[in-house]
Amino acid sequence: MLKVAITGNIASGKSQVEKILLSYGYKVADADKINHFILASDFSVIKEIKSDFADDDILDENKNISREKLGKVIFSSEEKKYNLETILHKRINEKINDFLEENKSENIVFIAVPLLFETGMAKNYDKIIFVSADEDVRLKRLIERNNYSEQYAKVRIAAQDREDYKIKKSDYIIYNNSDFINLRTQVDKILTQLLNLKYEFFQP
Repeated sequence: MLKVAITGNIASGKSQVEKILLSYGYKVADADKINHFILASDFSVIKEIKSDFADDDILDENKNISREKLGKVIFSSEEKKYNLETILHKRINEKINDFLEENKSENIVFIAVPLLFETGMAKNYDKIIFVSADEDVRLKRLIERNNYSEQYAKVRIAAQDREDYKIKKSDYIIYNNSDFINLRTQVDKILTQLLNLKYEFFQP
């Protein structure tokens, strides 16, 4: 099995790459979606977060964790960000391992991990695809997609490591500043390269 990570900074277009791969029939796991699932359904994790962030405004009107509120809290404090990641990353990794076990007969699987390099998870994958987009493009997407203010969108962008550092550590780069057709063309080229890799990667 060839394990391929998909990563990229915020609003670069990782989800669009995932949609293309899914449309081709590939198995794709998404660490962000796993994270959302855990925050909504894993009661032990929810209890721990509510306890650790009891002094912060992180709950919605129904006393559930608001991802938007929690995001604003952790992006204003490195210590709180670290505390949250400590709680969540073990459970996310468990879910990813479950996904790999369930799909071990597949030749290639894809896992989208936004914080791949920040969390030291790059070593777990055979190949890395980095989705890149210019900062002004990502800023516009965040404002339009998430209804963020320009100031907060810039804070979210600045919170991640620079793209050039991650590009150097990746095997394939997708430049997503254009339209969907261009994006799909780049994905197709990378798939061709992945499928041409040595046979030993495709052993269960």
